[in-house]
Amino acid sequence: MHLIQIVMLVCVTLLATACGSGSDSADSVNSSSSQSSASSSSIAAAISKGIDPERFLDGALAEDISTVDCTLSDGTASTCYQVTINGAPSNADIGPFCPPSITSDASEGGIWFDGSGEVYELDGAFIMNLDTLYGSEWMLYDPVTGLINITDTQLACESAARPNVDPAYQNYCVECKLEYTGGPVQQTFLIPTQPVALNSPERLGFDIGLGLNGVVFAGPAPVDAILSNYTIAAFDDCGGHINPAEGYHYHAAIGCAQSEPESDGHAAMIGVALDGYGIYAMTDDLGLEPEGLDECRGHSDTERGYHYHAASPGENMFIGCYHGAQGDIVETRL
Repeated sequence: MHLIQIVMLVCVTLLATACGSGSDSADSVNSSSSQSSASSSSIAAAISKGIDPERFLDGALAEDISTVDCTLSDGTASTCYQVTINGAPSNADIGPFCPPSITSDASEGGIWFDGSGEVYELDGAFIMNLDTLYGSEWMLYDPVTGLINITDTQLACESAARPNVDPAYQNYCVECKLEYTGGPVQQTFLIPTQPVALNSPERLGFDIGLGLNGVVFAGPAPVDAILSNYTIAAFDDCGGHINPAEGYHYHAAIGCAQSEPESDGHAAMIGVALDGYGIYAMTDDLGLEPEGLDECRGHSDTERGYHYHAASPGENMFIGCYHGAQGDIVETRL
């Protein structure tokens, strides 16, 4: 994988918000000389200032990272990393999602979370007990055959994986296939080379960042809309699922995107937010969650500067808000 030279991280100018749609003068990343010349202290300094391109896992990126001029969400002119991800995990399989029958065990399905704090195994027993959990109107299976109602065609997927679910697909377990979008969906992000803190936090958009394994980090899944249509939009064991508009994406941190553990015992890095601050796992190598996180689930230390810690999967989110001015998502390749 090609990487950005450490010297570039020192020389780039400070950023602001909402990166523009691109620049004609993009500097390609050269990996081999960067790796050989970077000292551990200079890498630590780069991490404290923002995204470290060396953290991306092999196969995560569709093309070399470059730097471009951009405008951040607060109107500040700056520079951004232009990062195009492959849109599929480079280190994990996708699925399974919905269990096929009420006799299925947990290995045949994924998981479900609704923001209540619980993470449920999507097995047959869970599907049978939905009426107890959510109300008597729920019946996602045929009581005669025991088979679960699953959106197993592209038409069914497109009719159910949307806010205005076709009534014909209420009481369905919703899953889609990557083949419906022609394969993984590549997306190009503009990420500030040096994050710029805002005076006050900003609300999250639909996509909040990207994982080090090449998968989009989405905001909270719209579970109220999903449940109001008597559907379960199944996640796989990595907290991801597929929709026709965006392809595969994550709604929670379950350990599938993280890099190598930090040398000081700090939680492993899993991705970077659209404002350029690193996102780290919830707990450190002792299983402890840091104290004193702000409303965005961030804090600062001397090694990494300001950074986020992902929430638990049951909370249906990665982070709570943006601490910094954001870049942009400038291209989606279906």
